[in-house]
Amino acid sequence: MAKPTRRPQPLILIRGFGGLNVEDEKKTAYQGFNDGTVYPQKRGENYIYEGFILRFLKSSWQYQDATNVVGYYGENVSLIAPAIPAELKTLDLDFFSKGKLIIDPAMALHLVRTANDPNRTLWVFRYYDLNDRKMVAYGAALLRLIDFIRALAKLKNPGQPEPMVNIIAHSMGGLLVRQAIQQTIPDAKRKPADLINKVVTLGTPHQGIAFQVLKKWVGTEAQNEIEHFNPDIQKSTDNTTSFTKFGECFPLDRLLTVVGTNYKSYDVGSASLGNRLFSVADEFGMNYNRSDGLVKQSYAQIPGAPRTFVHKCHGGFDSLVTARESFEIATRFFFGNVKVRLRLVEGEVLRGMDMFGKSEFFFGVSIKPRGVDFELFHQGADSENCYGPFTKTSLTDPAVEFGWAGPDRLIWEGYLNTTPILEDASISKKDMVMRLDFYVGERDLFGVGFSDNVIFRKQYYVRGLLLPPYTMFIHDGEQFAAPGYVDDPKTLMTKVAKGWEFDVTGTGFKGRFRIEIDQVPE
Repeated sequence: MAKPTRRPQPLILIRGFGGLNVEDEKKTAYQGFNDGTVYPQKRGENYIYEGFILRFLKSSWQYQDATNVVGYYGENVSLIAPAIPAELKTLDLDFFSKGKLIIDPAMALHLVRTANDPNRTLWVFRYYDLNDRKMVAYGAALLRLIDFIRALAKLKNPGQPEPMVNIIAHSMGGLLVRQAIQQTIPDAKRKPADLINKVVTLGTPHQGIAFQVLKKWVGTEAQNEIEHFNPDIQKSTDNTTSFTKFGECFPLDRLLTVVGTNYKSYDVGSASLGNRLFSVADEFGMNYNRSDGLVKQSYAQIPGAPRTFVHKCHGGFDSLVTARESFEIATRFFFGNVKVRLRLVEGEVLRGMDMFGKSEFFFGVSIKPRGVDFELFHQGADSENCYGPFTKTSLTDPAVEFGWAGPDRLIWEGYLNTTPILEDASISKKDMVMRLDFYVGERDLFGVGFSDNVIFRKQYYVRGLLLPPYTMFIHDGEQFAAPGYVDDPKTLMTKVAKGWEFDVTGTGFKGRFRIEIDQVPE
């Protein structure tokens, strides 16, 4: 199995859609990956986000339209070998014949002549142009595209190994990728981890959609697709394409699930209502709507795989597809050289607990690195995704509905890219900085008492010096950014066997946390 790399690899974007008709989607040139948004409250570079396509182009990536490469035909196509241009004959001739899914020779020739660096090419996979609306056909088309991209890279870079590909997939696009990983590629007697480097899914219903109005759409050409949204299908341990089988086919740490939390901005009102009416196991009935408007937060994850929360809705304006947060998170996951984990070692809630009603505590953290004015991980009362509810003030309840991200009270794990800092000789002290916004809230489940309160909220700044000796500091303000600042020994974190520990204190809460940092090899 090939090891993952953070070097540039060809990137494939796959948009999601599940419905009865795809004609409007076929008319959309870039499947919405060219849509961005404006952040009026931001300034400078943070004011406008141009969308995935332009953002990657401005980062020296070369766009290629996969529709012009993979041809979809109603019947098997055969080409006579002499008709293939000589420049393509070093490629597998099966690309240009053998089946309904073929590579267009004219476009292939154009790419051979113009693609400067195939490892920095960007492809939008328009699978809905394929009229055979079956997941097995989509998986076969994706595999053929991956094989062609890798062969093109090998042709342009003779003597170099074929690259793997990175994939960003939205909604049902993530189910399509899983179809290829869990069935198409293994059926071809190949290993998905040798072809695919890493995958980021945006709001993909890995465990289905909780309200199954969709399954009533029977007798339509979309029936095969809709079945993949069925939780019963996804949870079945007998189904090879179930999310329960994903870890058997692909390393879980090479999948990042980006989970949307803002159901209020999703413009399909019936979906939001459906998510509230149809609660799932880790919720507390209609008191919560833990979804992005369409997909439950818990259903957008695969247990054991890294995940992060973004306060955006499933689709449309200012969504997981159009938000800069998704771009920043995905690129750090692909190219970051530092992996960071944050854990709660111990904590104690110091006030609250009404005499009436049923008080519950919730704990959450929002995380923002220096350099972008956007959070890479968001928890709060607005997103209904904090850990809890806890009834013990020590936050040690053995089982809570909204459980931790992993063992030992893992709060968050994510990636940072400090390479630009290390390469910038103008920075005398090469450091990374993250802002941590801690939140502890209390809620009266019965609505009798007065416990819908903010128990604690405070910001801290984690600062790490990147050059030997590697050291970590914790600050309650941005005093370290002042000219001529000298590090105060009192801000130095405590070095322990597994990382660095620090205290968070204030009115209403005190806690001890641990930062763990791993270097990501090339």
